[in-house]
Amino acid sequence: MTADQALARLIEGNDRFVRGEARFPTVQKEILADLAKAQHPYATILGCSDSRVPPELVFDAGFGELFIIRVAGNVISAEIMGTLQYAGMHLQTPLFVVLGHRGCGAVGAALESKMRGASFPQRIQLLLENIHPSLDHVDLTLPPEQLFDAAVEANVRWSMRQVLETPEAKQRNREGKMKLFGAVYDLQTGLVRFLPA
Repeated sequence: MTADQALARLIEGNDRFVRGEARFPTVQKEILADLAKAQHPYATILGCSDSRVPPELVFDAGFGELFIIRVAGNVISAEIMGTLQYAGMHLQTPLFVVLGHRGCGAVGAALESKMRGASFPQRIQLLLENIHPSLDHVDLTLPPEQLFDAAVEANVRWSMRQVLETPEAKQRNREGKMKLFGAVYDLQTGLVRFLPA
């Protein structure tokens, strides 16, 4: 499957989800037996760990179709990079998606930390520091809801940028073997909006 075909499949799955026509698969022993031998996901999704944003459901995907990495604020760390590298080199997924969502608590906390000097426990603060660079070019004078949405999108783009700067991503891009997209999930409508390049 090509990256474009994989993207079309994600969009079709989200369309079914939004229409209330998702086909959430039932577990069949034959499917599990095949998946026990090997996995061949068509897309890798780096998403937020928010319980309201399960990528398999949002994209109406079945067992083994998506390789999912979830962490608060869809931030990049050494461990996340290693997992993405595994997906690219060993699973060879052609499509990578950084999936943020409206109302992300981690992004909201990063805004509070940056704008108002709010402090958080040490490990949460470390997480927020991974988000802070994404806020450098966000207009902090925007009305609150617009500011929040702009910060979520900027954070998705910041994670994308970090991935694209890796030697592996540069090489796979040159070879035409992968595409990376950013997207934002709307908690109220269920719609995933893919960001323009």
